[in-house]
Amino acid sequence: MTLLRLFPQGPTDSETALRMLAAHAIPGAEEADIPGRTYTRLLPHTGAPVRVTVTFTEDHVAVDLPDEIPDPDGLAVPIRRWLDLDSDTTRIADALAADPMIRPLVEHRPGIRLIGYPDEFEAVTATVVGQQVSLAAARTFMGRLVAAYGTPAAGLKALPAPQDLAVIPDAELKAAIGLTGARTRTLRAVAQKWADGFTLAHLTADEARRALLALPGIGPWTADYLTVRALQHPDTFAPGDLVARRALGSVTADQARTLGPLHDRDLSGFIR
Repeated sequence: MTLLRLFPQGPTDSETALRMLAAHAIPGAEEADIPGRTYTRLLPHTGAPVRVTVTFTEDHVAVDLPDEIPDPDGLAVPIRRWLDLDSDTTRIADALAADPMIRPLVEHRPGIRLIGYPDEFEAVTATVVGQQVSLAAARTFMGRLVAAYGTPAAGLKALPAPQDLAVIPDAELKAAIGLTGARTRTLRAVAQKWADGFTLAHLTADEARRALLALPGIGPWTADYLTVRALQHPDTFAPGDLVARRALGSVTADQARTLGPLHDRDLSGFIR
């Protein structure tokens, strides 16, 4: 095996990062071992998906790669972006600590990073499949999708490519995954959009949000969530999220979107 050692910029809450990856892990596509501090999946790479195992240590992330892959260092950049290793968490904490209500959150959970997805289409697919269902149900649906149409490699399966997913008839896709008819149509519309070459890369958060809302079956929560998880935009959040709205004083989504200073808000619900 080839080992890459990737050092983050600033402190990192590696346990939270691993637990987040584990909580969203797709059966058959991802494997998480929290006691062993490892997470394994296939990553897109030149020619074919590559199996990687990420180990979270106290001061860096170790990535095991197969010896035979060409240019293993070429995977360092996408992995660093996926795990948000280049964000300066010390600088972020100093800036957020200027707010008296945000400061205790940062002090309680230092080193939180904005974990994204290694593939944009995967992010959109997982979010669409997970609309209005529990995380456990979303993982089940994604596991069925991968089992039925995924690309096998090194003992795991990779998510089907958009061009492959786009040509599957709605009835077949619905039966294989167990989605509603409306959700199936949204998934196919997303696959067709990305198969045609669309990408969120290089769009601003507002541009990406408008493009996503133009797709059938994608509403404000999904679009906002994807600006966070797919774009990894540091100045966005999902105002329609129920937990966020409760923590902001049980406000509406519109109120959460337009809130100014939070000095008079009880944000204790964010401390977990």
